[in-house]
Amino acid sequence: MTDENVSENDILVEMRGVEIEGRSDEDWHPIINGLDLTLKKGEVLGLIGESGAGKSTMGLAAMGFTRDGVRISGGSVHFDGIDLLAASAEDKRKLLGKRIAYVAQSAAASFNPAHKLIDQHAEAPLTHGVLSKADAEADGVELYRKLRLPNPDEIGFRYPHQVSGGQLQRAMTAMAMACRPDLIIFDEPTTALDVTTQIEVLASIREIVEEFDTAAIYITHDLAVVAQMADRIKVLLKGDEVEEAETREMLSNPQQNYTKSLWSVREFQRPEKPPVAVDSVPVVSVQGVTAAYGKIDVLHDVSFDMHPGRTVAVVGESGSGKSTTARCITGLLPPRQGVIEFDGKPVPLDYRKRTKEQLRQVQMIYQMADTALNPRKSIGEIIGRPVEFYLGLKGAAKRKRVEELLEQIELPAEQYFDRLPSELSGGQKQRIGIARALAAEPKFIICDEVTSALDQLVAEGILRFLAKLQDELGLSYMFITHDLATVKSIADEVVVMKDGVVVEQGPKTEMFQPPHHTYTDLLLSSVPEMDPDWLTELLKTRAEQGIGA
Repeated sequence: MTDENVSENDILVEMRGVEIEGRSDEDWHPIINGLDLTLKKGEVLGLIGESGAGKSTMGLAAMGFTRDGVRISGGSVHFDGIDLLAASAEDKRKLLGKRIAYVAQSAAASFNPAHKLIDQHAEAPLTHGVLSKADAEADGVELYRKLRLPNPDEIGFRYPHQVSGGQLQRAMTAMAMACRPDLIIFDEPTTALDVTTQIEVLASIREIVEEFDTAAIYITHDLAVVAQMADRIKVLLKGDEVEEAETREMLSNPQQNYTKSLWSVREFQRPEKPPVAVDSVPVVSVQGVTAAYGKIDVLHDVSFDMHPGRTVAVVGESGSGKSTTARCITGLLPPRQGVIEFDGKPVPLDYRKRTKEQLRQVQMIYQMADTALNPRKSIGEIIGRPVEFYLGLKGAAKRKRVEELLEQIELPAEQYFDRLPSELSGGQKQRIGIARALAAEPKFIICDEVTSALDQLVAEGILRFLAKLQDELGLSYMFITHDLATVKSIADEVVVMKDGVVVEQGPKTEMFQPPHHTYTDLLLSSVPEMDPDWLTELLKTRAEQGIGA
């Protein structure tokens, strides 16, 4: 959008020639290279690009803020005429939370676990003198209702761990709206949510932003999501602008090759494999498993098999039992009833009773590489631990094996052996998680939402890499995911779970052909499409059918 299209009175955020640097040891290196950004009052701008593009850095800079080890070294940032780079810390504090708000990617990491939701909601209105505590709490309940949270009169009096991820993300949006800000920065607010929960959160965010005429910068790597939310889209790459246009124009007619590559990124699809042989012995077999947290059963008679060299995708919304089933397989949550078999033989249900060899055969790659890797250990130490524990290698033999694993994940040992996790990108950290799992030389790997926190280009790279490893090493995968595009890319068989029950299972080719189980149909219909009208039409159709968002 050019300046000629916007009158001065319409502009809320104006950033000109912004240069931002990050510090590595004693040296500063560029992150943002002289970017411009203009945002009108009440407008939503989508910032997209791969990991390291500078999206979050630019979004935070729009608040006059940088993370530790980062500085704004050039340019200007104005909010409603206020020079944020010249403003004092006290002046910025008066704006942040009141007129400018931020919604982070991980609500679970952003709430204080020791305080109830409603108390945290009321903090900003109280601090800024906008509302009394009673009025702030009453307004919080009303916002919970607008955001379609269950039991809005009561949910605020729970602690963060007592609500689901999708509910917590909406509570965080309500908290951001508490002072009715002029600007909200949404930083990947639905990335880690399942597709049905994502629809609820997207619909809620869009409605409340429109109702209060709030301007927003919506940061995401999900192009179909940004199509539903943004009036305009700006594409970034390594701190530079690639192109910017109105959303419909950008979707229908991207000008730059990089943007076109983002649009077509999900083209990877594994060739179909022949049916499993009748006499094939599963690597892992889950038979009649019922499991509980405390006295409440959360899995109910779950059964399915995973065969050598194949990928079984386990899909379902948050709380369906996917990760709980994985915990039963690993022995972290011993089932109340049922049998877990490895290579046709039952194994102890409690991991503490399994042999080292039984433990070695099943490894996990976790969703959030940031929290799964010890930040104080070097990459060599992180991968070396399972090498020593499972294979008994020490000294030069251990280092040699770690170096081989780093080469296998295409991160050269001479560059990465001594680095800390903080010095790696998201995709690189996820590869370290893969190497750590491979270090035990297992037959079976559980991939728990391993691409959900990654941008689409990096995610596709990880999927291709996992497929390559499977072909080379004959690995079997249980792929826990809420992303049906990922299922189409990599799965051989699909297991659909809801409320702790397997509602449908079979070969991928059959699962994506109608007729579907009602719940499978709901999942499939909840996958966002690259159409700005998709969410509106979906909500209209579901309203006519009496189905909630």
